[in-house]
Order: sequence, then structure tokens, then C-alpha cells
Amino acid sequence: MAAFTKTCTLLFLLAIAIFLNFNQTLAKHKPSSTSLVLGLTHSYTSLPIPKASANSKKMPSQVSDMMEPLRGVRDGYLISLNLGTPPQVIQVYMDTGSDLTWVPCGNLSFVCMDCDDYRNNRLMPTFSPSASSSSLRDLCGSSFCLDIHSSENSIDPCTIAGCSLTTLLKATCPRPCPSFAYTYGGGGVVTGTLSRDTLRVHGISSTPDNVVTREIPKFCFGCIGSTYREPIGIAGFGRGSLSLPSQLGFLQKGFSHCFLPFKYANNPNISSPLVVGDVAISSKENSQFTPMLKSPMYPNNYYIGLEAITIGNASALTQMPLSLREFDAQGNGGMLIDSGTTYTHLPEPLYSNLLSLLQSVISYPRAKEMETKTSFDLCYVVPYTSNTLTKPDDLFPSITFHFLNNVSLVLPQGNHFYAMGAPANSTVVKCLLFQAMDDEDYGPAGVFGSFQQQNVEVVYDLEKERIGFQPMDCASAAASKGLHKK
Repeated sequence: MAAFTKTCTLLFLLAIAIFLNFNQTLAKHKPSSTSLVLGLTHSYTSLPIPKASANSKKMPSQVSDMMEPLRGVRDGYLISLNLGTPPQVIQVYMDTGSDLTWVPCGNLSFVCMDCDDYRNNRLMPTFSPSASSSSLRDLCGSSFCLDIHSSENSIDPCTIAGCSLTTLLKATCPRPCPSFAYTYGGGGVVTGTLSRDTLRVHGISSTPDNVVTREIPKFCFGCIGSTYREPIGIAGFGRGSLSLPSQLGFLQKGFSHCFLPFKYANNPNISSPLVVGDVAISSKENSQFTPMLKSPMYPNNYYIGLEAITIGNASALTQMPLSLREFDAQGNGGMLIDSGTTYTHLPEPLYSNLLSLLQSVISYPRAKEMETKTSFDLCYVVPYTSNTLTKPDDLFPSITFHFLNNVSLVLPQGNHFYAMGAPANSTVVKCLLFQAMDDEDYGPAGVFGSFQQQNVEVVYDLEKERIGFQPMDCASAAASKGLHKK
């Protein structure tokens, strides 16, 4: 879910900037991307708060790696944040398309506008700063405050906060960071304040029975009081200074995830593994790596280059736009890989060419009513059998994405067509879960969404600036990491 922020600059104070010896930070803006939601309900289970015990160790920042379970809900994957003293467990989306980590704040005061779909299914508790003895407001002079306000002038946030000229000149203003607005590409908006508190994460131990916890004091996050179309918090995994990997010191290392498919949504006993640190990027000989593309205008996002798409064993799409593997002078283009966008989005006319090619090789009857109901463009009525020896997903041709550096990723069966409901009369309706990009001239040319990343280990090697793919049974991977309760 790509994001950007805006704030006002007070022009009359520019004249005094020459007296200051502050380092100026360039504003970091993120492009828009479309984030569409399939109305499927995922289960979730609260994670236990790490507790000290005879078999547990509380480790400071020298813990080099961490592993957190991810739970699937509706349109994304949740990570549990253990914030405050004593810890409060808040579940938020894991999002590689933004930097800010934020949580809903206030038991009664948190308001989400245009969130009717969530009113009867409120998944998340809210964070209460007053209940935490270690909670602090971030100061207006901090680098995080400057970042969230996207200001090129380092005195702007403290000026907005009402600091005196004397404290501005001495950089000693004790006032808190002013309120901010953070806008997401799908149209969502959150408003609130920057807070700091202790964050606890699960470290990786050499002994499976040991629970190693790592405490990160003064972790910076958004304490959000009101939102528009954003009912659940977000953990930003982008490359900016505010992101969770950056604050934990992993920005020069990396992370990996293996998203469980939707069929495990109602199983509370299994979670998708998220691994952060050296172990996430080491011993990946079986992964295929494609280089990260560097956007000069949107440096905090993860981009890869798409060269071709093939259907089945031979049919290849033509007219692949160059914009899917390179940027224009303004920094627009490339293919954004984003866990916060549900489905893969392709530009026109490539998207229409994909639909036409699939129609030419699929002979099942179209489900026009389902297409109208769901707004998906290609749905079919296909045979259904409960015979476990039959693979119903083999009814459709494979789809292969070819990325830069000769990387070919055959989407696992089930990552393109998905059942829209229960079978009836020995048939089931399945729809292609791809979407067309909005007709816009800015931002990424395409988006590789989380649905197409299911049953694939995706490795973000930030040290070598590359992204790796390895098709994998993520349920087996979860079991090997102790995330499958039997």
C-alpha cells in the first residue's frame, strides 16, 4: 500500500534559516497505487505477549534476527505489536509499500470514517498511551517528526508547534511533534501524533523451546485518533527511516515472508512466517533473485522489473511496456511489489491482452453474473470434485512472470483463479484475481500483490538490493518454524 505525506511550510520563517546549522532532509513522498479488496473473511488469533520465564531470555538490541507469525484477515496479513509497559497487543497489517507504523489510539475516541464493512467485525483493540508507563510524545525537533511532515526545512515542525525563536535557534524546543496526516494510494487517510514507546519482538533462538524477546525502547510510531477507510493499523516495512526494519537496525540486512494461501484463513493453528535479519537472506541458493530497481523519486518503495508474461507452455504476451522495467524522468514506472495491495495490477493494454489470451485457451463457460457482482473481469464455471486425487486448479493454464535477471516465477496453482463461493451441482465459479491499473500518469506502472505471493518465499535482500522468489509450501515452512500447532 503505497503512501505519501503532506504538511504546510511557513514561508515567513525561511529568512532565519541562514542562521541555523541544521542538516536539511529531503522530503520523501510515495506514489499512489490501487488497492482493491476481495470480500473474504480471514480468521485471526491474538498472539501471546512474550513473558519472562525459566526458559525465556530478555535480550537488548544485540539479537540479530527475529521471527514473527503473520495472521490472514480479509485483505492482508497481520503482525502483532507488543507495545508499551506493560505490553499491549495490537495487530496491524504488514505492509511493504509504506514506512509509517501506526496503531489506533483511544478506547472510545478512535474514529474510522467510511468503514461500514468493519463496523460489525471490529478485529483490533486500540492502544492506550495513558496505560503505558513508558509512553512518550515524539519531539518536534526529531528526525522522525521532520520525516513525517515531509519538510525540507528542519525548523518547520517546531515552528508549527509554537516554539520560540530562541529555542528554534538553539534547537532546544521541548514541544511535541505536531499532528500529521498520512495518505495512502488507495485513498485512505490517517491523522494523529507521533509517539514513542517500548516495542517487544520475538528473537530467533538456537533452542526451539526458548522464547527470546528483544526490547526496543522509544520505538517511534503513529498514535492515530481518526482515519478514512483505514480501520486497522499498519506496520510499515518500506526503506524509510520510520519503517519497522529501519528502526530495528535491519535496513542493511533484509527480511522474508511466506504467505499462507486463503484456504488456511479459518485455521487458527497455523501462521505465515515472517523472518527478519541475517537468517532471512542467508542460505537462499534455491531462490531466484531479481534486482531492486531504484526510483529517484520514490526511493523507499521496492520495485522490480517485469519483462514478460507467458500463459501455459508457449503463449507469450506481446507489447510488454518498457515502463514495467524502467522509470521515466519523474521516477514513475517499474513494478511495485507490495504486501499491502491484495491483487496484482497490470497496465493497459497489457491487462486486456492477458484476458484475451486466457479466453483463447480456456473453454469453460463464462460466469457473467459473477463478473458483474465482483467486478472481476474473467470468471468461469468449472467442474468441482471432492476427490483428493484430482487437482482442480489444473483446470487452468499456468501463468509465469519473467522478471529481470532471467528470473521466471510460475505462479503456484490457486494464485490466479480463485473460487468465489461454495461449489454447487458439481461446479464452482472461479475468477481471475488480477486487476487493471488506474489510468494515471504517476506512480508504479504495475503492482505485484500479496495474493500472487502466496506459497512463495519472498526474500528482500536489502544488503545486495535484490528480491528473491522460491515457490514453497508455506504451511510446511510454518511447521518447520514451530508456527503450526497440531
